Amino acid sequence: MSLLSLLIRARRALAGLVLLAATACTTGPSLENQGEVTAPPGDSKELTIGSAGFTESDLLAQMYALLLERAGYSADIISVTNREIYEPALESGQIDVVPEYAATFADWLNAKANGADAPPVGSPDLAATMKALRALAAPRGLTVLDPGRAVDQNAFAVAASYAKKHNLRTLSDLGRANLPVRLAAGDECVQRPYCAPGLEKTYGIDIVAVDPKGVGTTQAKQAVQNGQDQMVLTTTTDATLDEFGLVLLADDKKLQNADYVVPVVNRARAGSDGVRDALGRLNTVLTTADLASMNEQVDSWRRLPEDVARTYLESKKLIPKG
Repeated sequence: MSLLSLLIRARRALAGLVLLAATACTTGPSLENQGEVTAPPGDSKELTIGSAGFTESDLLAQMYALLLERAGYSADIISVTNREIYEPALESGQIDVVPEYAATFADWLNAKANGADAPPVGSPDLAATMKALRALAAPRGLTVLDPGRAVDQNAFAVAASYAKKHNLRTLSDLGRANLPVRLAAGDECVQRPYCAPGLEKTYGIDIVAVDPKGVGTTQAKQAVQNGQDQMVLTTTTDATLDEFGLVLLADDKKLQNADYVVPVVNRARAGSDGVRDALGRLNTVLTTADLASMNEQVDSWRRLPEDVARTYLESKKLIPKG
């Protein structure tokens, strides 16, 4: 690794420590004190992009940085794994841009504004979800840019041999088959409406037990692979299913929420048309399958997120080959 790369990494690590210290005792500016809400959109040329610290978020942050740099901005990336920390930092302008997921972020802001028991506003309807999300984000000085085609939703997979034996392509097929199903998932799946209760209510699937092995973990997939469990909760961008002989069953009745990838920006610093146009270029090309492929390259092939992101954008002619 070059000396320059080491210096960049050290500076970003220091920025992360400063951010953590600055936000440890605050939840961001109060709604009453946010002048950014009515101020014109800002266009700072030096931007900080936040990553939530997992592979897909790192990849999106890297692509955002490259696209912004191509448009004439200077962009640094810091990793802040806790939404309770990075969202207030986004409000205060310590972070300028983050990749988020529409329904999940809408429900998170809704709970923050209206309490943990507030009825959810995220839904399978993308338009309704985006409307609710933007209404919650605007008073906090945040602008939610347009979603593209890429979506990272909960998804359910079974062994390919099991699907072939019972002629399963969709979750409706599994419900009609009247098969007892042990589901490998997180322990919260027992209560969450889009997990076990939703599978039973929407699809009529007989969930006889939830095996608490986590969401999309190696242990959960192995449990389905060896027949201990019949189905695993994972995500639509999980690129390791083939390694375990698993296939996704289509969510044909749209149980899952519209968790499309959306950039969220601090309006006062990064709400300009320049930022919107630069990041919007990704919407024309990025698909769920593309995200899954890039996740695989990082997680299975051990490639660096920045290299995978650059190669992808170059292949789509969104940045010149360097």
